Amino acid sequence: MNFAELFSKFSSVKVAIVGDLMLDTYWWGNVDRISPEAPVPVVVLKRKELRVGGAANVALNSVSLGANTTVISVIGNDDDGKELLRLLKENKIDTSYVIASNQRITTTKTRVMSRNQQMMRLDAETTADIDKASEDLLLQKIKDYFNANKPDVLIFEDYNKGILTERVITELIKLCKEQNVVTSVDPKRKNFLSFKGVTIFKPNLKEIKEGLNLLTDNIDVPSLKEMHKKLQEHLQHQISFITLSEKGVFYQQDNDQHLIPTHIRNIADVSGAGDTVIAVASLVYTITKNMNLAAEMANIAGGLVCEEVGTAAIDKEKLLHECELLLK
Repeated sequence: MNFAELFSKFSSVKVAIVGDLMLDTYWWGNVDRISPEAPVPVVVLKRKELRVGGAANVALNSVSLGANTTVISVIGNDDDGKELLRLLKENKIDTSYVIASNQRITTTKTRVMSRNQQMMRLDAETTADIDKASEDLLLQKIKDYFNANKPDVLIFEDYNKGILTERVITELIKLCKEQNVVTSVDPKRKNFLSFKGVTIFKPNLKEIKEGLNLLTDNIDVPSLKEMHKKLQEHLQHQISFITLSEKGVFYQQDNDQHLIPTHIRNIADVSGAGDTVIAVASLVYTITKNMNLAAEMANIAGGLVCEEVGTAAIDKEKLLHECELLLK
């Protein structure tokens, strides 16, 4: 495999990401004492940092690889939403099809950090499904985008925040099938079995056990093949791509399956690793139609971002070097 040639093709791929956009706030400080008011640590704040999260972090990974990337979603018409859009635009991510609604707030996660460890996380969010008027507007925005700039791949990013309703999911998969667009999905439990007919279905082990009500603790090829079979009974999808944390990743496409072990890393933080995995796997599969290669490269990419503290996008040059080193 000529990885330099493959990586050069990322810039020709058009990626649409539909789902729950988030703003990640990091408050960094030091802890030297316990509060006299309650048995909690006192964090002396040193600096604040804003990053994109959720579906926005998938977009950041996609654009970091060089792909032409668009996000489509509904956020709050609030200060956090404005900051999120600013960060996305700064990173050359197209936000033309994002709807700012007075009926919702922008999902934000505020992490209080000391010595590279999370002391606390504060979440502000709306988790109710968007209403019919917002559904109508979102679907129209998606159709407008397809008419103006049809994507090569569409990634569903569901964090149970209410953007991906069953109607939105169903109509969008139908549209992608009609226009021959690759679809991949990072699911959560609420809509787990709603993504019928997608190309790549990427749950982690916890999500697949919850979604299918499985009690097994086995992580071996026969068990994973059975999970794929049960998924296909519900979804009739093409590819199962299951992430297994420190055990690596597993994929099955028709009768081709492979359990790929992880590479040894100095893990600092697993936040956002799944975002990197789905971005890399989606792009590589769209270009090559080779799921084994997509899984191998996504496995490496997920490990690399776990060496960083907090959500972080993949470094394209570092990934290229690692692929050339490990996938000879």
